[in-house]
Amino acid sequence: MNKFIYLASQSPRRRQLLEQLGVAYQLLLPDLEEDSEALEAVHANEAPAAYVQRVTQLKLDAALLRLKRRGLPMAPILCSDTTVACGRTIFGKPADETDACRMLSELSGRTHRVLTAVALGSARKRAQVLSVSRVTFASLTATQIRHYVGSGEPMGKAGAYAVQGRAAAFISHLSGSYSGIMGLPMFETAALLRSFGIHSSVCKKIS
Repeated sequence: MNKFIYLASQSPRRRQLLEQLGVAYQLLLPDLEEDSEALEAVHANEAPAAYVQRVTQLKLDAALLRLKRRGLPMAPILCSDTTVACGRTIFGKPADETDACRMLSELSGRTHRVLTAVALGSARKRAQVLSVSRVTFASLTATQIRHYVGSGEPMGKAGAYAVQGRAAAFISHLSGSYSGIMGLPMFETAALLRSFGIHSSVCKKIS
C-alpha cells in the first residue's frame, strides 16, 4: 500500500481538496526551465473533453520525467486540468484583464460546462477520470464584469472565474461536482486513489 502520493499541481485549491480527502502528499512542482503553459495549447478543432484529458496526460508524463530526473522515491503522481467550454469553444485562463472581460461577457446569461480531468499514475500503471459539470451564469452588466475583473480573482482561472470566490454571486444554477469545478472532483478522485490502494484518512502534508 502506498503511504503517500505526489501532487503535481501549483493550485492551492487542489491542495486543499486533497487534504480534505485525508491523503498524505508531497508537492512535485515543475522546474523553472519547464514550459508548463505550452502543455495547455489547444489543437485545432479539438473537442473540450479530448483537450482536457490530453493535457492531463501530458502533465502526468512531464511529472513522471521530473520524478525520475530528481531521483525521488517512487510513489503515484496525481495531475489534474480544468477547462470551461460553451459548445466546442474552450475558455482557458485569460491572458489579461481584457481577455477576462471578454470571457465573462460571453458566459453571461448562458450555461456552460466545466470539465476536470484527473490522472493518477506511476511508471507501471496509470488511470484517469473525467468530471463534467454545468454552470449557469445570470446576465452580467459591464460594470459587474469590470469590477470583478478588477479584483484580480479571474486571473489564472479557467473561464476567468472562481466558483468558490466572488463569482458565486453570478451563478444562478449549478449541476454536477462543486469540487470538480474548483479543480479536483472529490468523489472521482477518491475512487481513483482507491484503485491504487490509497485509503488514508489522516491528512498529512509531507514537507
